[in-house]
Amino acid sequence: MDAGELRQLCLALPGSFEDFPFGPESSVFKVRAAGGKAKMFALTELGGEPLMISLKCEPELALQLRAAHPEITGAWHMNKTHWNQVEVASGLPHGMIRDMVEDSYDLVVASLPRRDRESLAWKGLAGG
Repeated sequence: MDAGELRQLCLALPGSFEDFPFGPESSVFKVRAAGGKAKMFALTELGGEPLMISLKCEPELALQLRAAHPEITGAWHMNKTHWNQVEVASGLPHGMIRDMVEDSYDLVVASLPRRDRESLAWKGLAGG
């Protein structure tokens, strides 16, 4: 997966957009429902070598993924209990990276108020 594919994947999720609060080199992907506050679900430097992305993750699963895959570590400058850093071009299957991006998005959307989740027509985490 390359930087363009990763960017498209993040932007394809309902209500998602790209923001640059840390400068032009750091893409922050956020989700915002109608009238709601935007929340981050992914952080990456799309021009970075190697290409890395930080994603939210359930704490227990985060530990399991790190133990099973050396390409997945605790996210730098983030709460390592809840955030993993993934080396995108490491050979991990594209489907696995897609699933981790979608899981991160789902965790963030699940924390939104009900009206915001409904405005996104969100069906994640066992049907929303």
